[in-house]
Parts: sequence; structure tokens; C-alpha cells
Amino acid sequence: MAKTKRNQDKEDKRQEIVAAARALFIEEGYESTSMSRLAAAAGVAPNTIYWYFQDKDEVLVAVLDAEFSANAQAYLLMSESDPVDRLLWVAKQLARVNRLVSTVHSRLDKSPTILAWHDEFHALSESMLRHELQQAGVAADKLEARVKISVFAIEGLLTHSIADDETRAICAALLNA
Repeated sequence: MAKTKRNQDKEDKRQEIVAAARALFIEEGYESTSMSRLAAAAGVAPNTIYWYFQDKDEVLVAVLDAEFSANAQAYLLMSESDPVDRLLWVAKQLARVNRLVSTVHSRLDKSPTILAWHDEFHALSESMLRHELQQAGVAADKLEARVKISVFAIEGLLTHSIADDETRAICAALLNA
């Protein structure tokens, strides 16, 4: 069934708010972006945001979903590339939104909405990583430990700035069976 004009407009407006939030949260940070600032950037009245989102955390989850969706498509297009290049690409995409990653981790105990998103994100990303490690020949009895080690290493790369060649070496070591 085709969407009505009103439903199309509502979804379009929601996407405009998410796009504005995405730019602001990545550039200025979640904590530094007030709902009033977000509303101004989206071209809506501040209370309008609450027609589309329950609270600021729900806006953040929509931004994270938009970011993940955009990157998942690009990741799938890389399926034939070198596994180290793919893992390095993932690490760079996460580094690009490092402020959002930090915000998610700092809000886990404050927001059930963000906690649920975080848990789903980890389940999906760990599944993808598990597949990469299986393809690299990691033995089944070592697989779960290697998934966790890889997650911790990638999260560590986000908190410690190191040279690209060192990051590549870490990604290669993670995938080395």
C-alpha cells in the first residue's frame, strides 16, 4: 500500500531531524548538543522533536542506526577485499564516530534505550567478526575468546591514537589464525 503524503512528510521530517542530529552529535558531541540546538539545525520547533522521538537517547539511537546502516552497506560491498582491509576499515569507521561510541558507553547505565541498542550492536558486530575469524581459519575452540579479544582490541584502538601501520598490524594479528 502506498504511503500517504502525510506519512511521507512525517518520515521525511524524522529523517531530517536524524540527519541534523547525526551531524551535530559527530561534530560537537551528544552532551554538547541541546535539543534546542538540534531543533534549530533541523528547522523545527524544539517540541516538534518529541513528536518523533521520546527523548534525546532515542534520537541518539536513530543516529546510530543511520550510521550503522550506511556503513553496513559499504561493508557488504567490500566482501571480496582482503579481511585485514575490511577490519581496518571498520576500525576507521568507528574512530570517525568515536564521540558517539564514547557516549554510548558512558550512558549504558543511564539509558535502557541505549543499553538495548548497544547489546544488539555487539551481538551483530560480534557475529560478523566471528564469521571473519572463521573464514581466517581460527579453530572453533578458540573462536569465542578471539572474538572477545578482537572486540577489546578494536575498542582499545578507539581510545589510543596510534599510527596507521600499527593499526594495520593489530588488525592483521587479530585475523591471523
